[in-house]
Amino acid sequence: MNSLSQFDIAMPEIFLAVAGMILLMLGVFAKQRGTTLVNWVAVAVLVLAGVAIVSQSGQGTMTTFGGMFVTDDFAAFMKVLALAGTALALILSMDFNKREGFDRFEYAVLFVYAALGMLMMISANDLIALYLGLELQSLSLYVVAAIRRDTVKSSEAGLKYFVLGALSSGMLLYGASLVYGYAGSTSFETLAELFAHGHTSTGAIVGLVFVMAGLAFKVSAVPFHMWTPDVYEGAPTPVTAFFAAAPKVAAIALFLRVMMGPFAPLAGEWQQVVILISVLSMGLGAFAAINQNNIKRLMAYSSIGNIGYALVGLAAGSEEGVRGVLIYMAIYMVTTIGAFACILTMRRDGRTVEEISDLAGLSKTSPGIAAAIGIFMFSLAGIPPLAGFFGKLYIFLAAIEAGLYLLAVVGVLTSVVAAFYYIRIVKVIYFDEAADPFDTHVAGEIRWTIAVSGLLVLAFFVWPSPLVDTAAAAATSLFPG
Repeated sequence: MNSLSQFDIAMPEIFLAVAGMILLMLGVFAKQRGTTLVNWVAVAVLVLAGVAIVSQSGQGTMTTFGGMFVTDDFAAFMKVLALAGTALALILSMDFNKREGFDRFEYAVLFVYAALGMLMMISANDLIALYLGLELQSLSLYVVAAIRRDTVKSSEAGLKYFVLGALSSGMLLYGASLVYGYAGSTSFETLAELFAHGHTSTGAIVGLVFVMAGLAFKVSAVPFHMWTPDVYEGAPTPVTAFFAAAPKVAAIALFLRVMMGPFAPLAGEWQQVVILISVLSMGLGAFAAINQNNIKRLMAYSSIGNIGYALVGLAAGSEEGVRGVLIYMAIYMVTTIGAFACILTMRRDGRTVEEISDLAGLSKTSPGIAAAIGIFMFSLAGIPPLAGFFGKLYIFLAAIEAGLYLLAVVGVLTSVVAAFYYIRIVKVIYFDEAADPFDTHVAGEIRWTIAVSGLLVLAFFVWPSPLVDTAAAAATSLFPG
């Protein structure tokens, strides 16, 4: 493979890196007038990167940079999801940032570099490449969490995320160093070959546990979830939407690639750990959200629970399990972006409100928004025939096929418990005494995001094959044998 083709493999990532620098210069020279321009150019850059990734798909597995960077159908699927989540969150941010008075061009540049980090994570084929991508994403996320420097909540959210994120990065690095020390390599391909031939040791397994702990923090799985409710509540709402969608997709993709790649021969060692954190995440997500009154904190616990369901597919350790995770994360991303778009419409007298009680009687004052929230809440609850039901169905079927019957039962039971707080929101909207109406002005991009997300959630039942078939092909590429 010549040097030109090697760079071609990573062209979407190179394009994002160069575009980020150009956007930074554009914002500096255009000053405040250029913020809107930078925002929309950043969205176009993310879309073009997605198109480039799709054009590369279907060509099998390709590696470059000494085998540290890999592209395949799995990477293409998850990269497109991550880019879509980033672009939608950036679009949702534009009107909000103007209204709240922190409309700055650096915001869009940070989103672009966070997306670059996610793409590098998804294509990581080496423990060193994994860490580089993870930190590039995390550094951008720390800043956007604290971007409202004049508010205590946003500054606190950024600080908590940074401190706990640094702790998790240290754990991941320590685990990677143990794996390297006992196995003698950081390459995923070399590690897979070594472990497949029985070259394992207690030290390497301990290293794997630390690596899993670091990854569990990034997906906010229990017991490494403690940052999630405070960061979700304190960060600006569009940033919270971004955290709940795109980085979750990238982190789950990384989790899948690490567990099903180099450490697949050690499935007997890590499967019970994944089962444990899956059960704990589903349980905490179901029960801790019941007493929440702030809708952003409720969505934080909801995201913890949803990660628990995704980990059920990973625990299955099969191609069907990976396919289920991919379908689930695609549906979750669309539903979450739609739900947060609805939350962004919660403004009264020009002020953002976040309490669930503020939604009282919304069906009488804003029937369209009320119907959209109902669709997204029922989908998150897993009620048929909405897309969320089928996402959980694929996950639980994979667990049953792998013989994890008890895990599937726990998943169904926690889904029933979690349905309570989703349906409670619908009850407040449709049956409680009407509160003061929200502001009638809703930005066009927010309306379009709600409409498209709602349509996709409803349409999956009618036409599931595009997503299911694409996810199946992506899962197959992760199991070359």
